[in-house]
Amino acid sequence: MRLKSVKLTNFRGYRDTTVIPIDGSMTGIVGRNDFGKSTILEALAIFFEADGAKADKNDINCFRLEAGESNFEITCVFDELPDSLILDENVQTTLADELLLNSEGCVEVVKVFKATTTGKPDKTYIRCQHPVDKDLHNMLGLKINDLKKLGKDRGIEEVVADKRVASFWRKAIRDGSQPLELAETLLDVDKGLSTEGKSVWTKIQDQLPTFALFKADRESSDGDSEAKNPLQQAVKDAQATLQEQISSLEEQIEQSVLDVADRTLEKLREMAPELAKELKPRFKDKPKWTFNFTLDGEDGIPINKRGSGVRRLILLNFFRAEAEKTVVGSNRNVIYAIEEPETSQHPNYQIMLMKALLELANQDNRQILVTTHVPALAGLIPIEGIRYVTRGPEGSPIVKMPSDTVLKEAAESLGVLPETGMERARGVVLVEGKSDVTFLRHTTTTLKDAGHIAASLDDAGIVPLQTGGSGNVKHWVTHKLADDLGLPWCVFLDSDVGGSPEQAKSIQKRKAEVEAQGRAFYSTRKREIENYLCKDLIKDESGAEVTFTDTCDAKKIIGNAVGMKPDDVIERFWPSMCAIKIIEQSTYEDSGVTRSELVELSERITALVD
Repeated sequence: MRLKSVKLTNFRGYRDTTVIPIDGSMTGIVGRNDFGKSTILEALAIFFEADGAKADKNDINCFRLEAGESNFEITCVFDELPDSLILDENVQTTLADELLLNSEGCVEVVKVFKATTTGKPDKTYIRCQHPVDKDLHNMLGLKINDLKKLGKDRGIEEVVADKRVASFWRKAIRDGSQPLELAETLLDVDKGLSTEGKSVWTKIQDQLPTFALFKADRESSDGDSEAKNPLQQAVKDAQATLQEQISSLEEQIEQSVLDVADRTLEKLREMAPELAKELKPRFKDKPKWTFNFTLDGEDGIPINKRGSGVRRLILLNFFRAEAEKTVVGSNRNVIYAIEEPETSQHPNYQIMLMKALLELANQDNRQILVTTHVPALAGLIPIEGIRYVTRGPEGSPIVKMPSDTVLKEAAESLGVLPETGMERARGVVLVEGKSDVTFLRHTTTTLKDAGHIAASLDDAGIVPLQTGGSGNVKHWVTHKLADDLGLPWCVFLDSDVGGSPEQAKSIQKRKAEVEAQGRAFYSTRKREIENYLCKDLIKDESGAEVTFTDTCDAKKIIGNAVGMKPDDVIERFWPSMCAIKIIEQSTYEDSGVTRSELVELSERITALVD
């Protein structure tokens, strides 16, 4: 299941019911300090019962408390539901068949907390379209004998596929009672979803996402619960992958222990047969598989004695490891909520971390939520994921969805400024980062000097501007200013072909968005600009032999081979590429005709102002 939205009612600053839609990949909750951004993340932590997160009697909105209200609510709505699940007797059913979905076809879980207590919710409900008929209203809470009696009373006994299975009785009763009159219902999970010692709610809970919150306002060491969360999630993933072996091992241990117990009782029968007769060997609890982790520095300095920036950098880089890890085992969704990732970080690391989180957000079964008020980070958040938190006339938080008006308001409030350089431009090409600027400038200048194209970027007055990609707030602010100035603009990005399917899909989405605005969108035929580098040139200049294809991660391969950061590879080697090598490395065949991609790209971009 995937988190679709969270609703807060009477919770802290949120007086009335406020709905916060959650993006399927990256949600960026932006706004000024103390406007209610962190409240959203902390509400989710309470809902999912994350480590250390508990509701407090002070969590109820003070104005609602004065008005006589005694409860507050945290509600989560989920989509991307499982195709089926097993509620009883190993027979598959669906949440839709069991009438547990709301009017939008989603699972909506409501947790109600009392203002007078601390800790877990007072009540948990599923808001769903459920039968009004009192006999059908609580079928999930009926024992099979009660279902059989109800079925006989309704005359549907003969059509029950298997009379031993409760879900078959429920289906036959519903089918025989058509048309059903449904109404919005708050179904108590304790009273309405529990039967014969089997909790239907527990089966549903097992499908909900797992949640980890990383807060900004506490010390971060490798021993903190927040630091352990990603590693503990890795343990869960590993255990899910090895569950068959674990179960087999548990059975062997159980059998071995029971064998000892049986032999012990056999000897006891010789001395006290009546006592032995009373005893029966059994395991009280399943074995618990727990692991504790730490990180030791090579210099002998414990991690918790290092600077706060280092500790938090290590913590946040668990995300990077997660992003690069092949997701195996459980398909359960994981939500990572990060409060102010910029805390204690150098500006360069802030950008690196945000890009790592964006990469993680493109993985299957991952959702990222971040809060920030730093312009550089807010500018990198995809537009569709922006949630702008401001205050209404009465001072209550208001969450606004992205639109031209809202993006303008958010950008001005946060100070997200367009990339500078347009004052001298005749046209603009929007690129992701500094490597793209180096790549385009050197390519067009070198090809022009060799007579292959008519003008370089500088000759044409085309200025490349870094926006961190396409489709984010920085991109929006920059191209809006270009529009206001009447400047033509286009976009150039890596295609990421051969990389993450999700990232390549995202590039195609951005292409469609840009072209829908009547602007040109260019992307590389190869995976990234580093894939156009000449292997012989790298060997000549560094002594390192490298091998890569058009679609592999050339940036990482080259960086590892020459001992430098992958992001610096273009800056190091591309300025040495001559026109002949640029053309050779970008040659392709089209209907029997040999063409040069980078010559064509340079001609098209420099023709932007014709």
